[in-house]
Amino acid sequence: MKGPILLVLAAGMGSRYGGLKQLDPLGPHGETLLDYSIYDAIQAGFSTAVFVIRRSMEQDFNEQVLSRFNHHIDCRIQFQDMDNLIQPDLKTYAAPETRTKPWGTTHAVLCARKAIDRPFAVINADDFYGREAFMAMGTFLSQAEQTRSRDGAMIIYPLYKTLTEAGSVSRGVCSIERGTLVSITEHTKIEQIDGRIVSHLDDAQDMELEPETGVSMNFWGLTPQVFADLTDYFADFIKAHGKDPKKECYLPSAIDYLIHHRGLVIHGLETQAQWFGVTYRVDRERAMERIRALVAAGVYPGPLWG
Repeated sequence: MKGPILLVLAAGMGSRYGGLKQLDPLGPHGETLLDYSIYDAIQAGFSTAVFVIRRSMEQDFNEQVLSRFNHHIDCRIQFQDMDNLIQPDLKTYAAPETRTKPWGTTHAVLCARKAIDRPFAVINADDFYGREAFMAMGTFLSQAEQTRSRDGAMIIYPLYKTLTEAGSVSRGVCSIERGTLVSITEHTKIEQIDGRIVSHLDDAQDMELEPETGVSMNFWGLTPQVFADLTDYFADFIKAHGKDPKKECYLPSAIDYLIHHRGLVIHGLETQAQWFGVTYRVDRERAMERIRALVAAGVYPGPLWG
């Protein structure tokens, strides 16, 4: 039996970081954060990896990333182009010529739909999620395949462990009841101020958040049945916001809508996994230190792909 699919969102521009984080070598032998995610996914039983990238990245991505591990796992590339999924009836609502980046993470997931035929996990290419997270998600998705369940899952991280001292971050803030996601709200500017965690909201108001608040780092477990609902959601987004050159169709917002209007059930998976990432350039050295410590402790071999 084939294992679950890992869908990797790697089309981001990295504007705050100042470059393509997906290609940045952070491991002691030039590994990227994505290398470690792929390694962990293989250990957790994933058998296929689908990568959503921008077409302009294809050569560098093949040469600098996929060539490292494509003999360990089945790899497929899908492109996130600006006009993907903009059907004729939506063209009057969309103005992609005014945009400098794709339509967001919901759009990225939909761009991969033709390459996915069984339960799949969604991750970002530039985050380190931890072995335990992949193990928990792999188990959940394997069970979903056996039971033909439509339910999904997400890995929950405590907010205070996902922040950086370098500036603000975007997080999906979750409400969980009895292990099930009740709602998720995208907060696009969360930062630490004088020992407090504050979210600057779009209406110019501030909201203080508790350190242990559960957040999404875009590690989702879904089934192919979700694509029809996501397609409808994206079409509605384009009709409402297609003329806005900066508005993005966030996957957490889409999931929240499907929970409330399409009956989607998302189970919250809590683990001891340690997340870290490189939102800003100054986060790079800290990430490198943490990877070196994991290699020294024997969690990962060095080099990773022997």
